[in-house]
Amino acid sequence: METADTPLEEIARFLRRLQASAAVLFGLWLLWLLAPVLTPFVLAAMLGWLGDPLVDRLETSGFSRSSSVALVFSAMTLILLAMLVVLVPLIQRQIITLIESLPSYREWLLQTVLPWIESRTQVRVSQWLDIDYLANLIRSNWQRAGGFAATLLGYVSRSGFAMLALLTNLVLVPVLAFFFLRDWDAMVERAAALIPRRHLPTVTRLALASGDMLRAFLRGQFLVMVILGVMYGLGLWMVGLDLGILIGFIAGLLTFVPYLGPAGGIAMGVIAALVQFGDWQHVAGVLAVFGIGQVIESYWLTPKMVGDRIGLHPVAVIFAVLAGGQLFGFVGMLIALPVAAVANVLLHFVQERYTHSRLYVGDEPQIVLDTSTPLVAASERGSAQ
Repeated sequence: METADTPLEEIARFLRRLQASAAVLFGLWLLWLLAPVLTPFVLAAMLGWLGDPLVDRLETSGFSRSSSVALVFSAMTLILLAMLVVLVPLIQRQIITLIESLPSYREWLLQTVLPWIESRTQVRVSQWLDIDYLANLIRSNWQRAGGFAATLLGYVSRSGFAMLALLTNLVLVPVLAFFFLRDWDAMVERAAALIPRRHLPTVTRLALASGDMLRAFLRGQFLVMVILGVMYGLGLWMVGLDLGILIGFIAGLLTFVPYLGPAGGIAMGVIAALVQFGDWQHVAGVLAVFGIGQVIESYWLTPKMVGDRIGLHPVAVIFAVLAGGQLFGFVGMLIALPVAAVANVLLHFVQERYTHSRLYVGDEPQIVLDTSTPLVAASERGSAQ
């Protein structure tokens, strides 16, 4: 029979909870302060965490830890360099094409969109918005910069600290990723050694569930983003859009946030088709590209590569990404889904504990008979007779 807690024990429990809450709040406040400098560490930690299972698998196959880390790190570096070599010039050319097409978009906005809006709303939008000034301002700035790369370099070079920070991050990410890969198991063991022994089985179970679910989700989602970006880009390029590759690339990236990628890609593709061609045949082609892509994603890519591994509603995913970006900037967007996945696992654990608690079950034992068994069915027939 359980004994009631004394007032001193209640006070001690309250103080412990107060200390834990204060520690959590202090950690969040410190994260908010250090968010600008945490980006390379978060990126490197994610790379180390994603690559550790492959390192462990190579170790199991007979390779040493150092050789396994070197192989995985070299493969990750080569993949990243290949993506940069292919994507950076391609995206740069697409952005230059976009800047050269700005007069066409300006004319379409002034001659088609604004008159259509004004005729139906009776609001003189052109009086409130100086389109000519905005278009000339954007075009002149890009012309002086000489393209995407020159704009980026010009922006960074105006601040010595910004240039130093960018170079430092570029150097730190691979260096930190290598150390995270090499020492990941040791860091996990040190963290586990700090957990109170009576809570270690529960924390281990929750950590393994969160890690396995999130690792599978991120790998699958990354593959889905890449495949859809390539499909959308090639499809829009075959339709004839000059900006098809750029629009497909952006739509593939936005697939990470449910419904935003397809909706944004369709909107950009339809506008580009109307500006460039001005007919509904090419608009239909854009819609067909995204329609086929959505069918492939819904019925093959997502079920096969992602499935329901994160267990979060799309609204929760969108809220997590936006809230993380609002609170902690780019770092917040990076850690938004990992934090949301861990929180989801914790909520399921809390629900499990609650459904087995005295508050939910009550003081009296609840006996539920399974009427599908022969014994219970026979007894019910006998009582009915």
